[in-house]
Amino acid sequence: MASRTPLTVADAAMHTPPVALTRRARAVNRVLADVYPDAHCELDYQSPFQLLVATVLSAQCTDVRVNQVTPALFAAFPDPAAMAAADRDTLEALIKPTGFYRAKAESLVGLSHDIVERYDGEVPGRLRDLVTLRGVGRKTANVVLGNAFGVPGITVDTHMGRLARRLGLTVNDDPVAVEKELMALIERKEWTLFSHRVIFHGRRRCKARKPECGACEIAALCASAPGAKTRPASA
Repeated sequence: MASRTPLTVADAAMHTPPVALTRRARAVNRVLADVYPDAHCELDYQSPFQLLVATVLSAQCTDVRVNQVTPALFAAFPDPAAMAAADRDTLEALIKPTGFYRAKAESLVGLSHDIVERYDGEVPGRLRDLVTLRGVGRKTANVVLGNAFGVPGITVDTHMGRLARRLGLTVNDDPVAVEKELMALIERKEWTLFSHRVIFHGRRRCKARKPECGACEIAALCASAPGAKTRPASA
Protein backbone atom coordinates (compact mmCIF):
# COMPACT_ATOMS: atom_id res chain seq x y z
CA MET A 1 0.00 0.00 0.00
CA ALA A 2 1.32 3.46 -0.86
CA SER A 3 2.35 5.53 2.13
CA ARG A 4 0.69 8.87 2.68
CA THR A 5 2.49 11.86 4.09
CA PRO A 6 1.19 15.39 4.65
CA LEU A 7 2.19 18.01 2.15
CA THR A 8 4.30 20.94 3.21
CA VAL A 9 2.92 24.44 2.65
CA ALA A 10 5.03 24.67 -0.50
CA ASP A 11 3.75 21.33 -1.80
CA ALA A 12 0.17 22.32 -1.04
CA ALA A 13 0.59 25.57 -2.97
CA MET A 14 2.03 23.72 -5.96
CA HIS A 15 -0.91 21.29 -6.00
CA THR A 16 -3.70 23.83 -5.49
CA PRO A 17 -5.77 24.30 -8.66
CA PRO A 18 -5.33 27.80 -10.17
CA VAL A 19 -9.02 28.66 -9.77
CA ALA A 20 -8.99 27.69 -6.10
CA LEU A 21 -5.79 29.66 -5.52
CA THR A 22 -7.30 32.74 -7.16
CA ARG A 23 -10.44 32.48 -5.03
CA ARG A 24 -8.38 32.15 -1.86
CA ALA A 25 -6.14 35.08 -2.73
CA ARG A 26 -9.13 37.30 -3.44
CA ALA A 27 -10.83 36.15 -0.24
CA VAL A 28 -7.68 37.14 1.66
CA ASN A 29 -7.82 40.56 0.03
CA ARG A 30 -11.48 41.04 0.95
CA VAL A 31 -10.93 40.12 4.61
CA LEU A 32 -7.87 42.35 4.88
CA ALA A 33 -9.85 45.20 3.31
CA ASP A 34 -12.27 44.95 6.23
CA VAL A 35 -9.50 44.62 8.81
CA TYR A 36 -7.40 47.49 7.45
CA PRO A 37 -9.77 49.96 5.75
CA ASP A 38 -7.17 52.71 6.11
CA ALA A 39 -4.22 50.75 4.69
CA HIS A 40 -1.87 53.14 2.92
CA CYS A 41 1.76 53.92 2.20
CA GLU A 42 3.35 54.76 5.55
CA LEU A 43 6.15 56.86 4.07
CA ASP A 44 5.62 60.62 4.24
CA TYR A 45 5.95 62.43 0.91
CA GLN A 46 4.60 65.37 -1.06
CA SER A 47 5.82 64.56 -4.56
CA PRO A 48 6.84 61.55 -6.68
CA PHE A 49 10.49 62.49 -6.13
CA GLN A 50 10.10 62.56 -2.36
CA LEU A 51 8.39 59.17 -2.41
CA LEU A 52 11.13 57.74 -4.64
CA VAL A 53 13.83 58.96 -2.27
CA ALA A 54 11.96 57.77 0.83
CA THR A 55 11.44 54.33 -0.70
CA VAL A 56 15.15 53.97 -1.47
CA LEU A 57 15.93 54.95 2.13
CA SER A 58 13.42 52.42 3.49
CA ALA A 59 15.54 49.44 2.42
CA GLN A 60 16.62 47.64 5.61
CA CYS A 61 15.03 50.43 7.62
CA THR A 62 11.64 51.18 9.17
CA ASP A 63 9.27 53.70 7.64
CA VAL A 64 9.15 55.47 11.01
CA ARG A 65 12.89 56.09 10.93
CA VAL A 66 12.78 57.23 7.30
CA ASN A 67 10.00 59.71 8.14
CA GLN A 68 12.20 61.13 10.89
CA VAL A 69 15.04 61.73 8.42
CA THR A 70 13.29 63.03 5.30
CA PRO A 71 12.09 66.48 6.49
CA ALA A 72 15.65 67.74 6.94
CA LEU A 73 16.79 65.88 3.83
CA PHE A 74 14.15 67.46 1.60
CA ALA A 75 14.76 70.88 3.12
CA ALA A 76 18.39 70.58 2.05
CA PHE A 77 17.76 68.85 -1.29
CA PRO A 78 14.18 69.55 -2.42
CA ASP A 79 14.38 68.30 -6.01
CA PRO A 80 16.42 66.07 -8.34
CA ALA A 81 18.71 68.91 -9.44
CA ALA A 82 19.62 69.75 -5.85
CA MET A 83 20.09 66.10 -4.94
CA ALA A 84 22.26 65.45 -7.99
CA ALA A 85 24.57 68.27 -6.91
CA ALA A 86 24.54 67.32 -3.23
CA ASP A 87 27.67 67.51 -1.15
CA ARG A 88 28.27 63.86 -0.40
CA ASP A 89 29.35 64.33 3.22
CA THR A 90 26.26 66.42 3.97
CA LEU A 91 23.96 63.94 2.26
CA GLU A 92 25.47 60.95 4.06
CA ALA A 93 25.20 62.69 7.42
CA LEU A 94 21.50 63.40 6.85
CA ILE A 95 20.60 59.83 5.89
CA LYS A 96 23.01 57.99 8.19
CA PRO A 97 20.25 56.93 10.66
CA THR A 98 18.62 54.83 7.91
CA GLY A 99 21.63 52.52 7.62
CA PHE A 100 23.78 51.62 4.62
CA TYR A 101 24.04 55.35 4.12
CA ARG A 102 27.00 55.36 1.73
CA ALA A 103 25.31 53.00 -0.73
CA LYS A 104 22.01 54.85 -0.38
CA ALA A 105 23.72 58.20 -0.97
CA GLU A 106 25.27 56.77 -4.12
CA SER A 107 21.83 55.64 -5.32
CA LEU A 108 20.16 58.95 -4.51
CA VAL A 109 22.76 61.02 -6.33
CA GLY A 110 22.77 58.59 -9.26
CA LEU A 111 19.01 58.42 -9.73
CA SER A 112 18.78 62.21 -9.38
CA HIS A 113 21.36 62.64 -12.14
CA ASP A 114 19.37 60.24 -14.31
CA ILE A 115 16.12 62.14 -13.72
CA VAL A 116 17.76 65.48 -14.55
CA GLU A 117 19.66 64.28 -17.59
CA ARG A 118 17.09 61.94 -19.16
CA TYR A 119 13.68 63.06 -17.89
CA ASP A 120 13.94 66.85 -17.67
CA GLY A 121 13.97 66.78 -13.89
CA GLU A 122 10.65 64.95 -13.56
CA VAL A 123 10.22 61.44 -12.12
CA PRO A 124 8.95 59.25 -14.97
CA GLY A 125 5.55 57.63 -14.56
CA ARG A 126 6.24 54.34 -16.32
CA LEU A 127 7.72 51.17 -14.86
CA ARG A 128 10.07 50.61 -17.79
CA ASP A 129 11.55 54.07 -17.25
CA LEU A 130 11.72 53.99 -13.47
CA VAL A 131 13.72 50.75 -13.37
CA THR A 132 16.41 52.35 -15.55
CA LEU A 133 17.21 54.82 -12.76
CA ARG A 134 20.25 53.90 -10.71
CA GLY A 135 19.28 52.15 -7.47
CA VAL A 136 15.64 51.63 -8.50
CA GLY A 137 14.20 48.13 -8.85
CA ARG A 138 10.68 46.88 -9.46
CA LYS A 139 9.68 47.08 -5.79
CA THR A 140 10.61 50.75 -5.53
CA ALA A 141 9.10 51.49 -8.93
CA ASN A 142 5.78 49.89 -7.97
CA VAL A 143 5.62 51.88 -4.73
CA VAL A 144 6.07 55.13 -6.67
CA LEU A 145 3.69 54.19 -9.47
CA GLY A 146 0.93 52.94 -7.20
CA ASN A 147 1.01 55.81 -4.72
CA ALA A 148 2.29 58.86 -6.61
CA PHE A 149 0.86 58.12 -10.06
CA GLY A 150 -2.16 55.92 -9.37
CA VAL A 151 -0.82 53.11 -11.56
CA PRO A 152 -1.68 49.71 -9.98
CA GLY A 153 1.26 47.57 -8.93
CA ILE A 154 2.18 44.73 -6.58
CA THR A 155 4.94 45.68 -4.15
CA VAL A 156 6.94 42.63 -3.06
CA ASP A 157 8.89 43.67 0.01
CA THR A 158 9.96 41.33 2.80
CA HIS A 159 6.46 41.35 4.34
CA MET A 160 4.69 40.58 1.07
CA GLY A 161 7.09 37.78 0.17
CA ARG A 162 6.85 36.20 3.62
CA LEU A 163 3.05 36.34 3.78
CA ALA A 164 2.54 35.14 0.21
CA ARG A 165 4.58 32.04 1.02
CA ARG A 166 2.94 31.47 4.39
CA LEU A 167 -0.50 31.81 2.85
CA GLY A 168 0.47 29.26 0.20
CA LEU A 169 -0.02 31.70 -2.68
CA THR A 170 3.49 31.11 -3.99
CA VAL A 171 6.50 28.87 -3.47
CA ASN A 172 8.98 31.37 -4.88
CA ASP A 173 11.62 33.41 -3.08
CA ASP A 174 12.40 35.60 -6.08
CA PRO A 175 10.46 38.91 -5.70
CA VAL A 176 9.86 39.28 -9.43
CA ALA A 177 8.39 35.78 -9.68
CA VAL A 178 6.19 36.43 -6.63
CA GLU A 179 5.02 39.73 -8.13
CA LYS A 180 3.99 38.09 -11.38
CA GLU A 181 2.16 35.26 -9.61
CA LEU A 182 0.21 37.66 -7.40
CA MET A 183 -0.64 39.84 -10.37
CA ALA A 184 -2.34 36.80 -11.91
CA LEU A 185 -4.33 36.12 -8.73
CA ILE A 186 -5.53 39.59 -7.71
CA GLU A 187 -7.65 41.96 -9.80
CA ARG A 188 -5.47 44.68 -11.36
CA LYS A 189 -7.41 47.54 -9.79
CA GLU A 190 -6.67 46.03 -6.35
CA TRP A 191 -2.92 45.55 -6.76
CA THR A 192 -1.78 48.65 -4.88
CA LEU A 193 -4.27 48.36 -2.02
CA PHE A 194 -3.68 44.62 -1.74
CA SER A 195 0.01 45.39 -1.26
CA HIS A 196 -0.74 47.90 1.50
CA ARG A 197 -3.13 45.53 3.25
CA VAL A 198 -0.70 42.62 3.24
CA ILE A 199 2.16 44.84 4.42
CA PHE A 200 -0.04 46.21 7.22
CA HIS A 201 -0.89 42.64 8.24
CA GLY A 202 2.76 41.60 8.12
CA ARG A 203 3.76 44.45 10.42
CA ARG A 204 0.87 44.14 12.85
CA ARG A 205 -0.15 40.46 12.97
CA CYS A 206 1.86 38.03 10.81
CA LYS A 207 5.26 39.02 12.16
CA ALA A 208 8.42 37.33 10.98
CA ARG A 209 9.52 35.68 14.23
CA LYS A 210 6.24 35.32 16.08
CA PRO A 211 3.10 35.37 13.93
CA GLU A 212 -0.07 35.84 15.96
CA CYS A 213 -1.94 32.94 14.38
CA GLY A 214 -4.42 32.59 17.23
CA ALA A 215 -5.75 36.10 16.65
CA CYS A 216 -5.22 36.20 12.89
CA GLU A 217 -8.21 37.33 10.86
CA ILE A 218 -7.17 35.29 7.82
CA ALA A 219 -6.08 32.11 9.63
CA ALA A 220 -8.89 30.15 7.97
CA LEU A 221 -7.41 31.04 4.57
CA CYS A 222 -3.78 30.43 5.50
CA ALA A 223 -1.88 27.29 4.53
CA SER A 224 0.52 27.77 7.46
CA ALA A 225 -1.96 28.35 10.27
CA PRO A 226 -2.17 25.69 13.01
CA GLY A 227 -4.66 23.06 11.92
CA ALA A 228 -4.52 24.10 8.28
CA LYS A 229 -5.61 21.29 6.01
CA THR A 230 -3.12 19.77 3.61
CA ARG A 231 -3.79 17.05 1.10
CA PRO A 232 -2.07 13.70 1.66
CA ALA A 233 0.46 12.78 -0.98
CA SER A 234 1.07 9.32 -2.33
CA ALA A 235 4.65 8.13 -2.32
